[in-house]
Amino acid sequence: MMINQALLEGISMGLLLSAMIGPVFFTLIQNSIQSGFRNTAILAFGILTSDLIYVLITYFSVSIFAQNPYFEVILGYLGAAVLIGFGIVTFFKKGGSRPNSAGFQILKPKKRTAFMKGFSINGINPFVLLFWISIAGVVNLKDSFSSSDVFLYYFGILFVVFGIDLLKAFVAKQLKPFVTPKFMVNMNRVVAIILVFFGARLIAFAYEKQMLLMG
Repeated sequence: MMINQALLEGISMGLLLSAMIGPVFFTLIQNSIQSGFRNTAILAFGILTSDLIYVLITYFSVSIFAQNPYFEVILGYLGAAVLIGFGIVTFFKKGGSRPNSAGFQILKPKKRTAFMKGFSINGINPFVLLFWISIAGVVNLKDSFSSSDVFLYYFGILFVVFGIDLLKAFVAKQLKPFVTPKFMVNMNRVVAIILVFFGARLIAFAYEKQMLLMG
């Protein structure tokens, strides 16, 4: 298979993954408006890092994950706890001591906090794990893929996802001059509810999976 074809397939898969709307999408938009593009770029890098770790784990251990379904259950409950926890914190989030251009107070953004937020929200989501397991399965089935093909395929996915995450953050940042204190409060609450919703979905997913395994 031509190397360019492997890269093109990876780019196509990256576009598909980027089109999916989940907790990461809303977190990126909210964080960009509230903390700025640079801080959100660090958050996106945290997302990329968690994806990269999943790529390495699933590529070399896809059969192990496939044979240990209880791992999905555990990750589901942990993921739910993280999303609901972030949701509660976001819902009751208050301003700090540094005013922004809209005239209200926000906390001074911390790069380490942004990185860990992106890393944990994306990394603890079992649907992300399942996605990378499926990708590893696809790659293993492509006998025509050489080592360089595999590298370019994964590179295409990760590069596109990271690039589009930065694009989302940049576009959201342009809206900041039009953001009012009331809008920011309401947005925080909407994002919080969405995070809790996805957390509840993970609980349902983990519980259903657990019942199937026990039954």
